[in-house]
Amino acid sequence: MPPLRLLSLISLVNTTGNGLWMVSSALYLTRFAGLSIAQTGLALTATGLVCMVASAPMGYVADRLGAREVYVAGLLAQALGTAAFALVHSVWVYLLIGAPLAIADAAQRAARGAVIGGAVPPEERVRTRAYLRSVTNVGIAIGSALAGVALAMDTRAAYVVLILGDALTYLVAAALASRLAPIPRQVHTPGAPRLVALRDRPFLVFVLLDGLLSTHFGLFEVGLPLWIAHRTDAPEWLVAAVYLTNTTAVVLLQVRAARGTDEPRGAARAARRAGLTLLVACGLYALSGHAHHAVTIALLMAGALVHVVGELWHSASGWGISFGLSPSDKHGQYQGAYAIGMQLGQMLAPIVVTTLALGWGDPGWLLLAVAFALAGAAMPPTVEWALKNRPHETQTEEPHGSGRVSI
Repeated sequence: MPPLRLLSLISLVNTTGNGLWMVSSALYLTRFAGLSIAQTGLALTATGLVCMVASAPMGYVADRLGAREVYVAGLLAQALGTAAFALVHSVWVYLLIGAPLAIADAAQRAARGAVIGGAVPPEERVRTRAYLRSVTNVGIAIGSALAGVALAMDTRAAYVVLILGDALTYLVAAALASRLAPIPRQVHTPGAPRLVALRDRPFLVFVLLDGLLSTHFGLFEVGLPLWIAHRTDAPEWLVAAVYLTNTTAVVLLQVRAARGTDEPRGAARAARRAGLTLLVACGLYALSGHAHHAVTIALLMAGALVHVVGELWHSASGWGISFGLSPSDKHGQYQGAYAIGMQLGQMLAPIVVTTLALGWGDPGWLLLAVAFALAGAAMPPTVEWALKNRPHETQTEEPHGSGRVSI
């Protein structure tokens, strides 16, 4: 099987399972697992924080032990941990399972980035990530649709089936990932710092800026539905329409939007465009709060279309910069550090966007818009700074064994 097809199949299987859990997790935890709404929010935040803290260290582990091996191990650990969610009956049991599961998630994500960074030619890495993101949206859509059947039944047994189905997809993904060719393991130089990515100041500034831009995901997933329902006269079915618009655009256009972002400077320019585009989207959303009926719908749909263009450019820019600034022998820890920005943005986004957009109204939208534009504008000088201060690379160790698929 060609390598990109194999990676795509892994993503499709894995994200179909993710879709099963994403749609059903909150309802399962609050209705059948003994957690209150407040405990669910706290538990999800806590496990998200664990995943964020573990990202760079797990990337370092992937570099040292082998990206493919850590990728497979992370998927297997997630299969076990996900299945254990069927046993949750309190917030403490959830945390006991969820914290190690978050570490496994951090490991497989960083290792996946290292697999791509270590084996795919530099000029193809961003395109590969773009293609896989399109596949991811297809998988989540399939999983969400399947989960709808269980949601309609609304029984504990139905939710447990979803949990075990998600666990099964991790097992299948691990089996497929074991067919990938091994990536050379990295040798640590005695006396040299281990987590170089967390000492690379220009890269960390990029991560922070990317995290700020990443809050637009929370704006779309949390802020916009609440805005439509409580601050406009648009029908609530429009929430589904904008979600469908976003998902369809990502599936169809992500690869095209990634053109020109396969090197850091081009990717930084895409980030600048993303910031300006998100500024326009915020303006359209704000205007929808002052319009009526058909004009409201038109403004919201226009905002969603502009927003997804910014999302496509932002995603592509992050891949191009993170791969472009990563030393060839440290893709695992650099991809893990890059994930910190996204995770931080997603953790902060719900409270930030609801406070600003819904709480402050027009001034809040203006502040969000300016923040996006400034973060995007800061990317090109940050990348120039980083390119002038790239860390040295160390020697690598030959891979052990042989794989059946080379990528």
